[in-house]
Amino acid sequence: MQKGKFWKTESGLAFFFLLPACVFLLLFMFYPIVYVILMSFFKVNKLGDLVSFSGLANFRFMFDRPEFWQIIVRSCVWTASAVAVKTGIGLVIALLLNVDFRGRKVARSLVIIPWASSVPISAMIWQWTYNNDFGLLNHTLRTLRIFGEPPIWLAEPRSAFFANLWVDIWCGIPFMALVFLAGLQAIPQELYEAAEVDGATPFAKFRFVTLPLLSSVLTVATLLSILWTFNDFNVIYVLTGGGPGTSTDILITYIYKYAFQYLRFGPAAAMAVITFVILLTVSILYARSYFKGGGVY
Repeated sequence: MQKGKFWKTESGLAFFFLLPACVFLLLFMFYPIVYVILMSFFKVNKLGDLVSFSGLANFRFMFDRPEFWQIIVRSCVWTASAVAVKTGIGLVIALLLNVDFRGRKVARSLVIIPWASSVPISAMIWQWTYNNDFGLLNHTLRTLRIFGEPPIWLAEPRSAFFANLWVDIWCGIPFMALVFLAGLQAIPQELYEAAEVDGATPFAKFRFVTLPLLSSVLTVATLLSILWTFNDFNVIYVLTGGGPGTSTDILITYIYKYAFQYLRFGPAAAMAVITFVILLTVSILYARSYFKGGGVY
């Protein structure tokens, strides 16, 4: 090939169009990731500049703080609880929406609303709902006399955690439901008809037809949900900001506090690396278990 002819070929044209995207990824994704990893091993000033190599000092600093381990446990409980409920309710909704009934299109549209809405806006609406003085939730509880005096949802550690958890679940259910619904509609109806001929009950059809053919969709959807939920910053930041105290902080909000409130960029970077390692480990174990079990069809 003569010099200067490369960009006139089909491959050269493809590289030419991919070049801006590659530059964007390099500058705004890979460079920040590498720089954060470097920050975790350096002493960093309040402007974010690397001052001197400190080895594992930032990691030791965080490991010596009891609240750090509490936040890791809380992050795992937060993720496991939210993903389990999202998956369970999402699957039930998908099964219901897969049935032919009048108004099904309207029902599908309504299900999308929490997911289509901006998460910070949804969190702000729920913040008003949880308000002790004029919020709809406590007003309803007082009217129905379910509680003598309803809790101040966002001011008490335990109730604040569950209030945050419910909002995250509420925002995440539509995605799971729609993904599962797409998977259900891809299952051939002939398999259900054959199962009926064999005398299978509805539960048997679900157990031996639906679940095996939906397993790949379930795996991918739950893995994505784990990654997103573990890093769900918006809900907690808008509702409680991690408070009261640090009682509703998870790793991602704690990293934000250390970086942009305390200006301790070194420990914040160390926590970011720890978060990356946790999620990478979960993803690898999840993928190995999935492929080992023959989950690909």
